[in-house]
Amino acid sequence: MKRPQTPRKAPRQARSRFLVDTIVEAAARVFDEHGYEGANTNRVARTAGVSVGSVYQYFPNKDALVTALHERHVRQMLQLLEQVDAAAEGSSLRESTEQLVARSLEIHRTEPRLQRLLHAELPTLEQRRALSAASQAVFGRTRQLLSRYSAEIAQPDLDLATYVVLRMFEELVHAAALDPPPGVEDGGLRRAIADALLGYLTVAPGGAPAGSPADPP
Repeated sequence: MKRPQTPRKAPRQARSRFLVDTIVEAAARVFDEHGYEGANTNRVARTAGVSVGSVYQYFPNKDALVTALHERHVRQMLQLLEQVDAAAEGSSLRESTEQLVARSLEIHRTEPRLQRLLHAELPTLEQRRALSAASQAVFGRTRQLLSRYSAEIAQPDLDLATYVVLRMFEELVHAAALDPPPGVEDGGLRRAIADALLGYLTVAPGGAPAGSPADPP
């Protein structure tokens, strides 16, 4: 795969959106089962129960399908953030962080071969992420979630904190799902990821925890 390929056109009517969703879900199964080399548009069409011409109508090649699958994954993460944010009332920063880590690991482990393809084998997709409207929404929703806990967060720049947390979160969750350390119990792994995120968020630049008195002059 040389560079990300975008879909040929965007569906406008409900029927065409349903068709595209059906094709993308079929592509997820095909890529997860056969990997990038073994996947092709004919297999996707058969799995979706549509003609290959219907696939080509929206996706000119399998690279365009991979791009759509990456967008699908980002939307899944956005939906997860929205759910955690909606349930955040009355929860601590640690509780929300641990919930986000646990449920994100579930998502990444559901389709392990597809997730490896998206995050490890085809890194050029990651370069395109900043252009994704869904990815921008993920950033905004993460910032909103962090702003709920401003009293617990020691980082003064919330935009920078959001960027750093997202990068840490993605790298740690991807590694835990795709290449977990041997002999480590899953609960301990989840807690370690949460501790790493919370350690950054709750210790201000210079090392002072949130709410700590300033060093004497």
